[in-house]
Amino acid sequence: MIVTEHLQGAYGDTIVVDDVSIAVPRGGVTALVGPNGAGKSTLLALVSRLMGPRAGTVTVDGLDVTTTPSDALARRLAILKQDNHLSVRLTVEELVAFGRYPHSHGRLTASDHDHVRRAMGYLDLEPLAGRFLDELSGGQRQRAFVAMVLAQDTDYILLDEPLNNLDMAHAVRMMSQLRAAADDLGRTIVIVLHDLNAAAAYADHMVAMKDGRVAAAGTVADLMREDLLSAVFDLPVRVLDVDGVKLARYYGVPVASTTSA
Repeated sequence: MIVTEHLQGAYGDTIVVDDVSIAVPRGGVTALVGPNGAGKSTLLALVSRLMGPRAGTVTVDGLDVTTTPSDALARRLAILKQDNHLSVRLTVEELVAFGRYPHSHGRLTASDHDHVRRAMGYLDLEPLAGRFLDELSGGQRQRAFVAMVLAQDTDYILLDEPLNNLDMAHAVRMMSQLRAAADDLGRTIVIVLHDLNAAAAYADHMVAMKDGRVAAAGTVADLMREDLLSAVFDLPVRVLDVDGVKLARYYGVPVASTTSA
C-alpha cells in the first residue's frame, strides 16, 4: 500500500500539493484525475522521490521513501514521467533493457532478458525490437517507455499520462494491457489520466484532485457522480450507464458561467 500523510510539495514558494493524505490499495489500477494544475503529476513525483516533500510523509509497504536506499526503492517502485528525453540513440530493445538496471546494474542475465522479452510482448513491440526510437511514431515510443517500466518488475508502477501521443485504438489497447498487467502480474498501477472515461472503464479506484488537494477518493463507482465531477472540473458533467459502466459526458459551458447566468 502507498500511504501519504499530510503531504505537501512546492516549487519555490508555490505550493502545488497541499495536505494530501491518501491510501492507495495494493493491487489493481488507481487513476488520478482532475484538471490541469491539480497537482496530479507532482503527487507522483513526491511518491516516487523525484522531488522531496516540503512536509508530510510517503510510505510504500511501510518503507519511508525519503530514507529507503535508492536500489531498494527502485526494486519496489517504478515511474514513467510525462516527458522522456534521451541524449543517446537506442533501439527499442535497448531501452526496455534499461528497466532491468536496478537488478543487473548493466550486466543482463538470462532472467533479465526474459523480463525484457515479456515486457515487449505485453506491449506488442517485438516487431520493433531493433528499430531506433527516433524512427518510431510518438505512440510507438510511448509504448516502448511503458515496456521499460514493466521490465523493471516492481510491485508498484506509477505512470504519468501514458496515453499521450496515442490514438484512440492504441489508447484502448494500452489501458487493456495495463489492466492485464495489474490482474495477471499482480502489479499495483497508479496512473494519471486526463481521459475520465478511460479511468472509469479500466480503473478500480480513483483519486480526484483540484487545486493541489484531494477532492474525493474511493472506488470508481463512488466517484463517478455528476455533482462531484462537475465541481472538480468546473464543467457540467452527466454520468451515463453504458453496458454497466458509468461514463461521463461533458458539456462546453463552464459551471461558473451557468451558475452566474
